[in-house]
Amino acid sequence: MLTALADMGYDHPTTIQAKTFAVAMSGADLCGIAQTGTGKTIAYLLPCLRQWKFTKDVHPQILVIVPTRELVAQVVETVHKLTTHMSVVAVGVYGGVNINTQKLSVEQKVDVLVATPGRLFDLAMSGSLKLKNIKKLVIDEVDEMLNLGFRTQLKNILELLPEKRQNLLFSATLTDEVEELLDVYFRNPVKIEAAPTGTPLTNISQFAYQVPNFYTKVNLLRLLLAEDETMVKVLVFSASRAMADQLYESIGPDYEGAAGVIHSNKEQNHRFNTVKQFKEGVYRFIIATDIVARGIDIAEVSHVINFDTPDEAENYMHRIGRTGRADRQGIAYTFVAPAEEKAKAAIEALMQMSIPARELPAHLEISTEFTEDEMPKVFMKEIQVKIPKKEEKGPAFHEKSAKNSKVNHIVRRKDRMMKKYGKPISRGQKRK
Repeated sequence: MLTALADMGYDHPTTIQAKTFAVAMSGADLCGIAQTGTGKTIAYLLPCLRQWKFTKDVHPQILVIVPTRELVAQVVETVHKLTTHMSVVAVGVYGGVNINTQKLSVEQKVDVLVATPGRLFDLAMSGSLKLKNIKKLVIDEVDEMLNLGFRTQLKNILELLPEKRQNLLFSATLTDEVEELLDVYFRNPVKIEAAPTGTPLTNISQFAYQVPNFYTKVNLLRLLLAEDETMVKVLVFSASRAMADQLYESIGPDYEGAAGVIHSNKEQNHRFNTVKQFKEGVYRFIIATDIVARGIDIAEVSHVINFDTPDEAENYMHRIGRTGRADRQGIAYTFVAPAEEKAKAAIEALMQMSIPARELPAHLEISTEFTEDEMPKVFMKEIQVKIPKKEEKGPAFHEKSAKNSKVNHIVRRKDRMMKKYGKPISRGQKRK
């Protein structure tokens, strides 16, 4: 593994890697709190693989659970790089693709299994995957996993695992739900904190532009890309899938073959191919939703542009953490509309610092066109009109005539006979 690390260009560990290694090697349960871009993947893979021992058993010994398909692919790739000179078999499984193919994969020899919670549970329930040999469990980005609604699947998986195992959990934030998992399923975990969320990364320069509306933001992005030659690998974050598509339609034609868009509505092959083109430098920039902020590791991102200001301050930290990785310098721009000032203030409160403001370029075209969401809302006072009550009226029919008002009375036979014959007439004795 030392040879593999040298091949990968690593000569000294990051803070989280240095603090994690000895604790993980001791066999103790561990909870690591560190934000995106601090080297968490190698922090947990290195000690796990160091203690891995070859066995002829086909069932996995190391299980890594992550929230997204992109992160599955990233972790599997890192395992392959670290085990170039070892006989470790790593397999990744995730939803959105044919489960039968993955059933065949996990039924073969597997040493390290990397999976999303939903697909992992499906494979375990189908009987194709046996978890009885798991010695080390890693749950990465657990706070994001809980945000995505995987709480039930995660707990079901933990119930299926053998009790005698080591648990390693990594999260950017220590929420109440994360604390609950630690209390129930972990044995006296050692908590390690390195660059927790909210800690500004000193190697990332941050700037904010006050921009009035969507189309002015588009013009500013176009201007920055045209005039700044250092923007060679740019991640542009948008608030939603609709905004990502709208932005791509506005600016994509100007950079045909050099721009891409990625979000959860895109097909799996499209997402993987877009990331691949971006990593290889074919795409100068890609437009993405927050799925990328926590999902993939892209080296040497020169700039991050927050086309919108994220509502949650923690998401801002994950976004800008895509640049300035491995102690490189990075730059992050945030476009702030008037309605987003409150979100910007929350980000600054979390970081306990102000984001330096930059003046808009003098030759920037300020658009007067508004999107549907930006159009002024006219609120009309609703006047409640009282509908008069219906007049109380009598029955919708007239009184019956005297002829029709006659009441039928039932006359018994005994009475009829008495009236006719003056005495009661019987039908005779009953037959016995």
